[in-house]
Amino acid sequence: MAQGWSDEDVVRRWGRLFPPRDKARQVAPVSDEWVQARLKDARWVATARQRLHSLSWFMKCLKEPLSRLANREEQTRGAFFEGRFKSVAILDEESLLATCAYIDLNPVAAGIAEVPEASAHTSIKQQGEHVKEQGRAEDLNAAQAGSVAGSTAAAGLEEGLWLCPVEDRRRLDSSREGMIEGFSLGNYLLVVEYTGRLFREGNAIMSGELAGVFERLGSNAENWHARLLKLAAGRLLGRFFAASRARLREVAERLGVHHLANLGGCAAR
Repeated sequence: MAQGWSDEDVVRRWGRLFPPRDKARQVAPVSDEWVQARLKDARWVATARQRLHSLSWFMKCLKEPLSRLANREEQTRGAFFEGRFKSVAILDEESLLATCAYIDLNPVAAGIAEVPEASAHTSIKQQGEHVKEQGRAEDLNAAQAGSVAGSTAAAGLEEGLWLCPVEDRRRLDSSREGMIEGFSLGNYLLVVEYTGRLFREGNAIMSGELAGVFERLGSNAENWHARLLKLAAGRLLGRFFAASRARLREVAERLGVHHLANLGGCAAR
């Protein structure tokens, strides 16, 4: 995308992110004179263009101010993050759901929020508020069922929200690509609520509806709990995350290797 920008686009976009500063190091406006001066340096423009579409540079810009803030609060200095990012390939639907639930429940696990729906700055909070704004809380509850009636109740629940839908309904009534076909937002909220109790209490009663959800995923509560414990342990040793050996073997064969380190526990051999 950045390759299609004109040189002036690149300079002005850079100026919005990293505005020029005057002799007193105060932020100065992005003036036409500043833009023209930068345009004369072709090497600088090429570097700025590369950095504006670099994921690594984005992570640097995201983490550097956080590092400075943390070091200032701790009255220390030096590297705060181990690296700019760790990339893990999520290979199947259950692992994708586990990762989403783990992220949504981070405030609960950290003791910042009592319940998932009260967690600020999370997808699950925005999804819940979006449904309430439509006045469709009853439809959300009905959508937990894996029946035709449940699917009908889920129609349009996630339309109009900027987040990627949980349910992929392209075969039914939507043009938006979601995460999992036949798995509604109501299903996801049920799974997250159950998982949140595991984080808070260490055990939770599994309802019949939830047992049905796990069955449709080809999983069970024990495997789900073990997978979330792996994520919560903090030491993500591996570059792949899958719930089944079959999926790992498929990817290993495609990559031409005999072994894949899997965060989920099972290995591809």
